[in-house]
Amino acid sequence: MAAQSSIPKHQKVRQTITDAIASGEYQPGQRLPSESELVKAFDASRPTVNRALRELQLTGLIERRAGSGSYVRADAAARGYTFGLLIPELGRTEIFEPICRGMAEAQHNGPHVLLWGSSLADTPDVEFQASQASRQLVAKKVSGVFFAPLELTPQKDAINHKIATVFDKAGIPIVLLDRDLVSYPARSRYDLVGIDNRRAGYTITAHLLRCGCRRVMFVGRPDSAPTVDARIAGYCEALGEAPGDLKPSVCRIDPQDKRQVKSALAKSRPDGIVCANDFTAAHLMKTLTELGVNVPGKVRLSGIDDVKYASLLSVPLTTLHQPCADMGAIAVSTMLERLRHPKLPARDILLDFHLVVRDSCGSRKRR
Repeated sequence: MAAQSSIPKHQKVRQTITDAIASGEYQPGQRLPSESELVKAFDASRPTVNRALRELQLTGLIERRAGSGSYVRADAAARGYTFGLLIPELGRTEIFEPICRGMAEAQHNGPHVLLWGSSLADTPDVEFQASQASRQLVAKKVSGVFFAPLELTPQKDAINHKIATVFDKAGIPIVLLDRDLVSYPARSRYDLVGIDNRRAGYTITAHLLRCGCRRVMFVGRPDSAPTVDARIAGYCEALGEAPGDLKPSVCRIDPQDKRQVKSALAKSRPDGIVCANDFTAAHLMKTLTELGVNVPGKVRLSGIDDVKYASLLSVPLTTLHQPCADMGAIAVSTMLERLRHPKLPARDILLDFHLVVRDSCGSRKRR
């Protein structure tokens, strides 16, 4: 019972509604109870219910109509394949919500159902929940699993390997989203849909160099995904090709920790900073402001991802835009091809990105 009580309430709400749709309690086109009614029924907060409904919308089971409510999608019962979603960082890393939306909206040879595994990042007992989530999807006999490996925990490699092994033993194919589950430059044997992260690191670093920076520091958090290692490789490559003897400075720190940030600034004296992603850049920008370090006057700053809040920061963020919705659609087509041709070699399906220049680098794009 203790394990059951550790399951986040939004997952319980989401799963109960999913089961009710699957059993026919709620028919295609039928309106679900209102948020207020669900709050009372589940003894949950409105944000909890709202999150559950948003995740159901992302999987394509319901549609939400402004001012009207939530409805079971008309095609919810017209099943194609049933796929599992295992995305621990959903709700923390913003690229995954538009990726899921792209997957839900992709119609390749008919509608497909997307089922959630547990949200591993929401519980302290990550290892137990990882095992439960993967076995739950196996028990539901999914045809394939879209998996974004866990990061930002010291045991991530062991947990990710354990998850993959469960699906391998069940003969369920995996398509990885955004990141591999082994350290760069090693390569797992699963299809992966994302961007060329080495080129991304190179591109954003080269931009800061063109802006006049000569002491560019890279900041990432400890225990980050292998994508960050690839971005660091591109960062180092760009510095190595630049005129002069430019030295790389890679800092694995908590961007919210003033002491760590202050120490990194004192050691590297950067005039430019490449952040591993926009999430890191947003927290670092706040910390720099609190330390009295002006962006971009004292330090030019950049991120990678172009999440929705990047343009809304106190200093709008220069970054690289990932085509997340397209990544979701391509992930579905990649899975379908994998099911048709299971002996294909593992593939990297890399979508293009583009530079978005805003105020944080001190060099807005001239039109």
